[in-house]
Amino acid sequence: MSDWPRIPLEDTFGDVLRKALRGGGVEPDALAARTGIDGHEIAHWLRDEGAASADQARAIARVLRLDPQRLAARALDAWYPEIPHAEDVRHHPHDPHPSNGYVFFLEGGKRAALVDPAGVPERLVRMLRDGAYGLEYILITHKHADHCDATAEVAAAFPDAKIVMHELDLHAIGELANAALRVRDGEELPFGDDVRIRMLHTPGHTDGSSSYLFKSTLFTGDTLFAGSVGGAYGDVSGYADILNSIRSKIFTLPDETILMPGHGPPSTVAQERAHNPFF
Repeated sequence: MSDWPRIPLEDTFGDVLRKALRGGGVEPDALAARTGIDGHEIAHWLRDEGAASADQARAIARVLRLDPQRLAARALDAWYPEIPHAEDVRHHPHDPHPSNGYVFFLEGGKRAALVDPAGVPERLVRMLRDGAYGLEYILITHKHADHCDATAEVAAAFPDAKIVMHELDLHAIGELANAALRVRDGEELPFGDDVRIRMLHTPGHTDGSSSYLFKSTLFTGDTLFAGSVGGAYGDVSGYADILNSIRSKIFTLPDETILMPGHGPPSTVAQERAHNPFF
């Protein structure tokens, strides 16, 4: 993955602010009153028109229960992850969606798994066939269309591949749900002679949001981004759940674990523990 292009972080300072306000149940006017920052300035930031100063960001962080120094660095655009190198992983953008797809493999591609079938189906199928991948699994991190709207076409082109998805999000793929593997938190899928793919249930972005661990690489979907977290859109899970999912399921992995998100650049557990303002 050393050829990963330098792409912007998924979330701007305004995005981080919006997510923290919504998650904490704080209105912009209340934030202005509690920090002494002019409400018009906050409104500009929420429209991605500029960003706070370091002192303003630290004041905001104390109200929204974010890390003051890390939020200040985000406001100043002072941090970008050092891009890790992941063996046996190929990234592809989900055109026309602004989301990431991945293929990971063993034995030069004789065994392969696709993470999040989305975008133009013909491009995905061509990429898989051109790579001569022996597709064993179609792993879906969550129910949103920009991560699974090409499932039917990919499954039809590779009928021996098993669709894997958490039960709480399965309705998004319609009748294909009947044949899907309904994996649960901590369950492992055989992959080759001595490799396993472990599913971690990481709810919050959606109720069925899942992350998949292959060797020392975790595909996080929209649970965790470099320098931010996903929006909380679950029906029964929410902001507190997404933060707990990251703390208890992702940040307990070894520091060197590579994180491949559904949007934005990759990172590592160590980098997110040190720089993500939500923690």
